[in-house]
Amino acid sequence: MQRQKSKTKIRRSSARKYAKSTQFNSTLKRFTLAIKRLSPSWQACLPLACLIVLGWGYVAVAQTPAPAGPTTAELKVAIDTLWVAIAAFLVFFMNAGFCMLETGFCRQKNAVNVLAKNLIVFALSTVAFWAIGFGLMFGDGNDFIGLSGLFLSGVDNSPATGDAYKGVFSALSWTGVPLAAKFLFQLVFAGTAATIVSGAVAERIKFVDFLIFSLLLVGIAYPITGHWIWGAGWLADMGFWDFAGSTVVHSVGGWAALMGAAFLGPRIGKYQDKQAVALPGHNMSIATLGCLILWLGWFGFNPGSVMAADPNAITHIALTTNMAGAVGGIAATAVAWLYLGKPDLSMIINGILAGLVGITASCAYVNIPSSIVIGLVAGILVVFSVPFFDKLGIDDPVGATSVHLVCGIWGTLAVGLFSVGPGGYPWLVDLAGKPVGPHGLFFGGGFGTLIPQIIGILAVGGMTVLLSTIIWLALKATLGIRVTREEELEGLDIGEHGMEAYSGFVKEASHGGFSEGSSSGGISSGGDIPSTL
Repeated sequence: MQRQKSKTKIRRSSARKYAKSTQFNSTLKRFTLAIKRLSPSWQACLPLACLIVLGWGYVAVAQTPAPAGPTTAELKVAIDTLWVAIAAFLVFFMNAGFCMLETGFCRQKNAVNVLAKNLIVFALSTVAFWAIGFGLMFGDGNDFIGLSGLFLSGVDNSPATGDAYKGVFSALSWTGVPLAAKFLFQLVFAGTAATIVSGAVAERIKFVDFLIFSLLLVGIAYPITGHWIWGAGWLADMGFWDFAGSTVVHSVGGWAALMGAAFLGPRIGKYQDKQAVALPGHNMSIATLGCLILWLGWFGFNPGSVMAADPNAITHIALTTNMAGAVGGIAATAVAWLYLGKPDLSMIINGILAGLVGITASCAYVNIPSSIVIGLVAGILVVFSVPFFDKLGIDDPVGATSVHLVCGIWGTLAVGLFSVGPGGYPWLVDLAGKPVGPHGLFFGGGFGTLIPQIIGILAVGGMTVLLSTIIWLALKATLGIRVTREEELEGLDIGEHGMEAYSGFVKEASHGGFSEGSSSGGISSGGDIPSTL
């Protein structure tokens, strides 16, 4: 019986194997037949397809596990770098604002010249600051000047910070971003200082002289005084504070502009019978656009100076910046209305810029009510500063000296008056978490912060005046810094560039609207009124 059952199982198993074998052979025959029906080209592709499938399978089995994602520290560096880059782009866009503002405030016969200066100055600044300026300003050296890092070279292990940093740019070891980001952000600041000069010397300076002066300002003068403050120099050691550059950038540009305007002398027709005569700008529309672009750019200028994506610091600084600019514009409008009899648009524009310049040094150190006071005073100052310089015989077509120098000085003083003190805000700490920061006179700090601010204003002003005077006098003695009377009357667009900004448009009544026989540049009855052809 047992043998019978075993034989039965064997027969059944054999039957199943035979059936499977028959089915397999049948399938194989059909597959072989299908392959034979393919064209030779398709048949040749089959081995290649098999190799690809086998290769994919091997890679899938042999690959190593995916590496872990970026660490928190790496993400912080990436986010901080992104913010610094965006802020630098905003400050770079301020060049367009200066371009529009200065062109609109000048006469149409000089529009090309103003545009050309504002365009080329940043290109020159880029080369000069890369080659020498950045090293002089932030390179390791002594308390007066940097002596390393020329051509952006030297040891550097950014984004390491504090004691972990090993390099030649120790003054910037407090910010944890790559060296390229540090340089880019400081470059756009340097370019801004040079651009300030352009407006004050407009409509009568030789193009080549302005280019040479810009190179020397950005390559030498600006970095030396900047090293004293931002390069861990002697003013920083003394306790001088300037968060985003009321002195480092704006006052330096303002002092250089003042000396340039003084050595050039006033434009033909600016003074008649010893009285200053207004020479209206030709396009207030683009001047207003320029103001708005600059206002936008200031949200990179001031908040970007944190050089880290600290949400509390960035938003607070943006608010104090915006508030000071807004109140500055309101104050200038009201005072100009009372003082001049009309709400002058040029004063409104300069009032906004005055408030923005005024808050630049203290934007991270003061509260919102203090920023209102700072902007208010700046807006009032600029209205009276413009006619003051006119009475001194300083012809500044765009009011750059009043906005950047006068309000830059006020903004620097404001640090010593309104700052909340060390640890007053979460970001007012050093890398070790120790509270730092200026303490203003009106907030219980005494004169401990105010006195270094005054010394810094005088020191930076004295050095910038000295270096600017040397450069301007050297240019005046060699190349001559002013165009001829004929060129000035005809317009620098033709004399310096051989083109017009508004070719085919209605021109002014005469060359600049001035009679050839005007003594000391007195204006003719035509003034700047366009012809009505």
